[in-house]
Amino acid sequence: MAAPAHVPVLLDRVVALLAPPLQQAGSVLVDATLGLGGHAEAILDRCPETRVIGVDRDPDALALAGQRLSAYGARLTLVHAVYDELPDVLADLGIPSIDGILFDLGVSSMQLDVRERGFAYAEDAPLDMRMDGGEGRTAAEVLNTYDAAELARVLRDYGEERFARQIARAIVREREREPFTRSARLVELLREVIPAPARRSGGHPAKRTFQALRIEVNDELGALRRALPAAIAAIGVGGRVVVMSYHSLEDRLVKHAFVAHTRSTVPEDLPVVPADREPPCRLLTRGAEKAGAGEVALNPRATSVRLRALERVRPDNPGVAA
Repeated sequence: MAAPAHVPVLLDRVVALLAPPLQQAGSVLVDATLGLGGHAEAILDRCPETRVIGVDRDPDALALAGQRLSAYGARLTLVHAVYDELPDVLADLGIPSIDGILFDLGVSSMQLDVRERGFAYAEDAPLDMRMDGGEGRTAAEVLNTYDAAELARVLRDYGEERFARQIARAIVREREREPFTRSARLVELLREVIPAPARRSGGHPAKRTFQALRIEVNDELGALRRALPAAIAAIGVGGRVVVMSYHSLEDRLVKHAFVAHTRSTVPEDLPVVPADREPPCRLLTRGAEKAGAGEVALNPRATSVRLRALERVRPDNPGVAA
């Protein structure tokens, strides 16, 4: 199995944010979205005291990353899991706390590049979109079984698609003639349903629908909503959480989770916040950081990235809403 082309997004910035607590002997980093292992490889190279736990729901990604990182031996542990299973992963490994965790969200380079996975709308392929190809319903099953209202909800909430109701009605109508099985037919329908002025702006007309289906098939937002507080709870004092998001729905969840752990709930007019009421974490980024023009030119996947990071500065306390 040949590895598709892979350029890690914001590689140097990610390593710089994660590296400080990874200099101590016995430090542990969880790469919660291992993919092809580009970020993990950089951490293993630049932080020689660190053990990396590489987690991915995609067994093909784990196999390729394992080949790429085989030289690191016992410093790398591969785990087939979804990132919201973090507490169970750490418990199974006997690790009480970690020093860093990285989330590089969304669809990976490998999944986009392997046509048979059905993630890319530019090529005709089976409508699968499962990140773990062996489990769960496919995008075709969603298209062929959800009623019009459910389909419209998915397209509106997860794709922010303005024409969600029109698209949903057209899908229900067309599947009566023939069930949807391949991406080209869906792309053709979207071109017909979305008005011409809307098709001329905002990127490919299938982009939002494919994003929505992928999120629904893989429960991406639900998993992220569960994973973020678990990740923050897992890091010890000095530990860091770094998250790269690629659309506003993900970034909004990250922002809210980080705010909940970096803002005290004591009254704002209190002249001094007691030490035991200080928030347990502090932000390492001001807002969401973006990739520079140079990186975007070299790596188009970096165009939409939004990076946020926080650091734990003290244990949890009752003065902060988590």
